[in-house]
Amino acid sequence: MTQNAHTGAIDLHGEWRLSSADGDHQAAITLPGDVHSALHAAGLIPDPYFGRNEEVVQWVAERDWVIERQVVVPDISGSWYLDIDYLDTVAVVFVNDVPVLSADNCFRRYRPDVSQALQPGENTIRIVFHSSITAGAERQARQPFYIPYSTANSPIPNGNMLRKPQCHFGWDWNIAIAPLGIYGTLCLKKLDPARIEHVETEQVHHADGRVELKVTATIHSIDPAVVPVHFDLDGERVRLDVGIAAGETKVVHVFEIENPRLWWPAGSGEQALYTLTVDLPTETVARQIGLRTVELITDPDEAGSRFALKVNGREIFCRGANWIPADALFSRSSEEKTTDLLNSAVAAHMNMIRIWGGGFYEADWFYDVCDRLGLMVWQDFMFACNLYPCTDDFLDNVAHEVEYQVKRLSSHASIVIWCGDNELVGALTWFPESRDNRDRYLVAYDRLNRTIEQGVKKTFPQGIWWPSSPASGYLDYGDAWHADGSGDMHYWSVWHENKSFDNYRTVKPRFCSEFGFQSYTSLPVIESFADKADMNIASPVIELHQKNAGGNERIAGTMFRYFRFPKDFANFVYLSQIQQGLAIKTAVEYWRSLKPHCMGTIYWQLNDTWPVASCSSLDYGGSWKAMHYMVRHFFQPVAVAAIPSEDGSSIALSMVNDTLDTVTIDANLFVLTLSGERMPLKSVQGDCGPDAADLLVTLDSTEIPADGLLAWSFIASNGMSGEGHFVHGTYKALDLEPSRLETTVTPTANGGFEITVTAHGLALFVMLESATAGRYSDNAFDLSAGESRRIVFTPETALPAGTVPNFRIYDLYTCQSAD
Repeated sequence: MTQNAHTGAIDLHGEWRLSSADGDHQAAITLPGDVHSALHAAGLIPDPYFGRNEEVVQWVAERDWVIERQVVVPDISGSWYLDIDYLDTVAVVFVNDVPVLSADNCFRRYRPDVSQALQPGENTIRIVFHSSITAGAERQARQPFYIPYSTANSPIPNGNMLRKPQCHFGWDWNIAIAPLGIYGTLCLKKLDPARIEHVETEQVHHADGRVELKVTATIHSIDPAVVPVHFDLDGERVRLDVGIAAGETKVVHVFEIENPRLWWPAGSGEQALYTLTVDLPTETVARQIGLRTVELITDPDEAGSRFALKVNGREIFCRGANWIPADALFSRSSEEKTTDLLNSAVAAHMNMIRIWGGGFYEADWFYDVCDRLGLMVWQDFMFACNLYPCTDDFLDNVAHEVEYQVKRLSSHASIVIWCGDNELVGALTWFPESRDNRDRYLVAYDRLNRTIEQGVKKTFPQGIWWPSSPASGYLDYGDAWHADGSGDMHYWSVWHENKSFDNYRTVKPRFCSEFGFQSYTSLPVIESFADKADMNIASPVIELHQKNAGGNERIAGTMFRYFRFPKDFANFVYLSQIQQGLAIKTAVEYWRSLKPHCMGTIYWQLNDTWPVASCSSLDYGGSWKAMHYMVRHFFQPVAVAAIPSEDGSSIALSMVNDTLDTVTIDANLFVLTLSGERMPLKSVQGDCGPDAADLLVTLDSTEIPADGLLAWSFIASNGMSGEGHFVHGTYKALDLEPSRLETTVTPTANGGFEITVTAHGLALFVMLESATAGRYSDNAFDLSAGESRRIVFTPETALPAGTVPNFRIYDLYTCQSAD
């Protein structure tokens, strides 16, 4: 919906010639696109994601690269400019050998005047990309003092010197190849007589329900002129004939909306959207507007201070995940694939994503999708885990970036909070330089953070500003990794410090914006980058696709703690995904039970940038890992969870209700024996008020036999239902009996497949998998003896008639049993 239509524009997307500056390598490149993908398509480098190819493509980022094409401009009269964004990153643009732009910020839009450089007929446009590695080193050398970067994350040095996605230099889940290219607009346009520079909106919500939508269009012109400007909101069209001066002129119109349809986050109401267009005779800019109010509640209380988002006057518990770039290489991403990832978030009952500060400010269409889906966006500015320069030239560059991005994005209903950075306060304690001279680096951080804050407040005064994630509060530089009384928290002790899952219940975050646990990517994905001989946790290929130092050992060590060891590599991969889901489930269920003390759980992370072991719940390519199926259950707006007391003497069943209405929950509790029998324990009923968490029932641990599991199923009065089990102790202590699973597969009329799974014993965490990509109606579920479940599998793409996928089935017993 966010779109620009422009007459008199020459689109420069399409095929260009690519060459290394030394002339050694030539290929075609399709823009928008990246250099690595072009070299791979031309057979000049192998697939960077396969095997250990990451190691053999490092030379690409060390070179300078040139792209070039011809464009015919029959009539060069008037004023012409280039329109470029997502230019990655240090580059000089030439038109007919005349330099027209020197760029060094991937997050800015550039519109250089090229009138003097054009000639009638054929013109040559050339863009020279300077190696990010060389540019980073040059800039580091010019700093008045050394600026450390996270070497643990970034094997490629000095990425913090450049305004470019920080994860391009590596991360503890990303390939380190420092890609380059152009990923956005690339167009030659005539200024005739003016252009729309920005369209910004401001909403005023009145007590009587009326909304005023103030629309400000910034018009840019070379010469004074009179232009007709049209403003249109859902068909209410207004024409203003505006006298504009040379330079920028702001044109304002206010729409009065008497009976507004409000925009709500997913699960809280409808996502009502209005179409706004602003047009000149030569250009139309369209925006999608959702009318809503948003507040951040940080009132002090007995524990510290609150951290709760209020939309349209109602506090919303935020259920969601962190978003990282959709692909490590731009050319491998697409609007369709990214939309599928966001749809998967909403399908698992999410209402928020956090766009993490080490990637991109996403394209306009990305936020349009979030607007339509009701996915609130926590928007970080693009600074992560490093220290940064505070020189005037760097801060000036940042100020331009912030102004442009906020003007571009602030009309999106989905963006509810603007956050200065990711983990920069903590980073002050990570490096010997900043530990030894904290004042110097703290002042540098403060200069950067204030530049960002002032940019937001000047450009979009009604935007909600949060200084950093995590932060205990405004101007509070405390340890928000371990302090849980106020602000947002990143809680990593279970993964990075190897604490038990129970450790999640030792903290009571007000809002946890990062917490994660790794698993392996699914076997079909591993098969896409590894040969059969590499299918071993300690093989060099598998180790290269694990970017977190000690990550493989931690996955295995946790498995030793909770489970009997799996019998082979495929089951090791399966069990790693089950334990990942259990870790995050333990945290979410406890923190949701604390509502309204805790008002958000945003786990790390939704998606992967390439095929890798990581904390994601979606595989590279968009398939659901075991955890994502589990997320869909534990993020359900009405849910029931088992929470043991600290001393283990009792087990509370907690009810949580994120809906506006009181719900009555009817639950049946039973004991599952190791042979899979269900022995009724009790039936309970409880009411859970609107937007509340409450206690359903407390059991004495002695009510559960040592060789049995507590299990339950529930149905709520609004139709939501669920089930679960709880093991008092560890799964490895259970002497499981054979599950004896059977499956039958029947094709359905619409191209899907119905899989009936029957257990003849106790089957825990039953997981279906196929090399055929697609989605299951459920997965990672339990079956008692004699129980059957029908699962519908929908392939991602239609299969040829008569083709039946080969389904593999896992469960806890068979994963660790040799027979």
